Amino acid sequence: MSDVRVRFAPSPTGYLHVGGLRTALFNYLFAAGQGGKTILRIEDTDQSRKVEGAVENLIKSLQETGVVFDEGAHLGGEFGPYVQSERLALYQKYLDQLLTQEDAYHCFCSEEVLAQMREEQLQKKESTKYDGRCRHLSSEVVQAKLAEKAPFVVRLKIREDRGDYIIEDEIRGKVHFSPEQIDDQILLKSDGFPTYHLANVVDDHLMQITHVIRGEEWLPSTPKHVQLYEYLGWKAPKFAHLPLLLNSDRSKLSKRQGDVATEDFLKKGILPECLINFIALLGWNTQDDQEIFSMEELISNFSLDRVGKAGAVFDQDKLLWMNQQYIKNESPEDLFEKLRPFLPDFSKSTDEELLKKMVLVIRDRLSLLSDVEEQLGFFYHDSPEITDEGLLSLIKSESAQLVYQAFLEEMETQENLSSENFGKVMKLVQKKTKIKGKNLWIPMRIAITLIEQGPDLMAVVDIFGKEKCLDRIKMILD
Repeated sequence: MSDVRVRFAPSPTGYLHVGGLRTALFNYLFAAGQGGKTILRIEDTDQSRKVEGAVENLIKSLQETGVVFDEGAHLGGEFGPYVQSERLALYQKYLDQLLTQEDAYHCFCSEEVLAQMREEQLQKKESTKYDGRCRHLSSEVVQAKLAEKAPFVVRLKIREDRGDYIIEDEIRGKVHFSPEQIDDQILLKSDGFPTYHLANVVDDHLMQITHVIRGEEWLPSTPKHVQLYEYLGWKAPKFAHLPLLLNSDRSKLSKRQGDVATEDFLKKGILPECLINFIALLGWNTQDDQEIFSMEELISNFSLDRVGKAGAVFDQDKLLWMNQQYIKNESPEDLFEKLRPFLPDFSKSTDEELLKKMVLVIRDRLSLLSDVEEQLGFFYHDSPEITDEGLLSLIKSESAQLVYQAFLEEMETQENLSSENFGKVMKLVQKKTKIKGKNLWIPMRIAITLIEQGPDLMAVVDIFGKEKCLDRIKMILD
C-alpha cells in the first residue's frame, strides 16, 4: 500500500458531467495503479446551486461505471466528514488564523461598488480584479463595521512583493503566474460559507491528499491555493490539470451540442465499461494502437506522463463504434440480460428462447442497446414496405420475379422451411431459372429481410419459418 491519496470532489449541482466522470476516472486509475486510495468528497459550499438528490445521483453514476472509492460521503472513513457543509467549524479555525496573521482581511465593498470598480477598469482597458481598497482598513474601522453588522466577505491577501508563482504541474511542467495577474480571492462569502478556494485547501491538507488531479479550468486558481498553503505552513500536494473536453468543432463540450450527462449515455444504451474505456482515451495517450481496454488494463497502463495538454475531442461517432464492438463481444446470455430493460413491448409475449435467437441475428447492427426496438421490428411487422427506389427496382426486375415464382413453386413440395433445407430449395430454383450468384440470392434476401445487406439470411429463415417467408415473397409478387 502506497501513501498516494487522491480525491474527486464534485459539487452537487445536478448530473455527473462526462468531464467530471473523466476526472474521477483518472484519479481512480492513478491511485489504483500505485496501490493508493481514492476519496469522494462533496463540495457543497455554494448552497445556492445545490440540487436536491444530486449527491445520490452522482454516487449512482459513479457506481454504475465502476469507479471505486476507498473513503467518502457514502462510505465514511477516518478523515470525515466528507461533505464540506459539515466541516464549517474547521474552515473557520483556519480563516481565523489567516486573519490573525494578517494574511487575509475583511472586505465591506457592496455589489454596487464592485460593479463600478469593474466598469472603470474596463473603460481603462485594465484587467478586472478587486483593487484591494479594503486591505488597508485599520483594525478600529474593521471592528466598528463588524459591530454594526455590516455585510462583509473575507479575502486572501496576495503578496505583491514576491516573485512569480511557479506551479510544477505533472502534465504541463512549470507554469508561471505573476502576482499582478492574481485577484485577492474571496475566502469567506457573506452567507458565512467558505469558497472552494479555502475549503479545498483545508480539506486536501487534513485528508492528506498527495495529488490534486482536476480540470484545467482550475489552473489559474492554483497560485491562490499555493499561497494559502504557504500562509498556513503546509506542504502543497502535487498538481495535475487535465485538458478540456471539446465538441467536434473544438468548442468546449456543452449540452447545447448533445448529451453530456453520464446518466444520459447509460440510459440510451452505452455500456458502462465502454463509456469508461472511451472516456479514458480522451487526453490519455496509449503506448500503441490498442483501443479496447478493460478496467484492469487501464489501471495497469495509466500514467499522468502520457496525459496531453491539448483539448480532447469527444467524438460521438467513435463512441458509437466502440459501443458496437463491446456489444459484439458480449456473450449471448450477458447481452440479452443487458438488453432486457430496452426490449420493446411488442416483443414481451414472444417465447424467450426465440427472442434470444432474434437478438443474436441483429446484434451486429446495434450501436446502442436502445437500437433493439428498431432492429427487432422487422421480425414483427406483418405488412412491411420497401421504399428504397434502388431495392424496388431490383425486386421488380424480370430475373428477380422469376426467382420468386420458382421459389414458390418449389416450396409446394416442402413441409417446412429452415436453414436445413433452404439451401437445397435455392439450388432447385437456380437449376430451374438458370439464375445464380448475387442475382439469385440478393432478391431473396431483400424479400425476406427488406434490406440488401444485413442479418444472416439463414438465421432469419429459421426464425420466420415457411409461412412468413412465403407471405413476404407473395407480397413482393403482388
